[in-house]
Amino acid sequence: MSLAHHSILFLDELPEFSRHVLDSLREPLESGHVTISRAAHQVQFPANFQLICALNPSPCGQFDGSLGSCRSTPDQILNYLNKLSGPLLDRIDIQVAVPRETSSLRLDGTQVTGETSEQMKQRVIAARQQQYRRQGCLNSELKASEVVSHCMLTDADHEFLITAIEKLKLSHRAYHRTLRLARSIADLDNQKKVQKPHLAEAMGYRALDQLIDQVRSL
Repeated sequence: MSLAHHSILFLDELPEFSRHVLDSLREPLESGHVTISRAAHQVQFPANFQLICALNPSPCGQFDGSLGSCRSTPDQILNYLNKLSGPLLDRIDIQVAVPRETSSLRLDGTQVTGETSEQMKQRVIAARQQQYRRQGCLNSELKASEVVSHCMLTDADHEFLITAIEKLKLSHRAYHRTLRLARSIADLDNQKKVQKPHLAEAMGYRALDQLIDQVRSL
């Protein structure tokens, strides 16, 4: 992990790693360093990395929300996903489901319009500058209490977030991380206040939590 300091740590087929290895990610994701203890001595190494993971939605890889084409049972899917502990999922702020490619999604030469990479880059630069002006650091470096102070919500928006958090049975840590992500989304939108659309988008990035909740209902 220390070799990925100030870089990217990519883990493919995430549930195939042992639970012990996965849980060892929790400390560096929270503190930015890894501690090795041997006998009466402790050594710390820097490990401030960006974690990117990939995994299938089920052991067979075919689950798409229904069991029609899936060869795995709900219990098998849950056992597979339960290899990822709640505290680890709490620390993965952006979870995105990638739909299976179909013939209609393949490139057909049609010109795709939208924001260019350069435009995205400029938006990110502007958002980072806004964060430094507001609080002297990036949103990713804010403590939980600081996140709350920089994300003052209306009563209605706060109730919306609490309802969504409770529906997915997310933890207090996930609440603050979702709020921090919403703050970043608002910054990218050049908005001073975090509003309901930013909260809704941030909650939409809890794909693994939503997947587990969906499988439990089968």
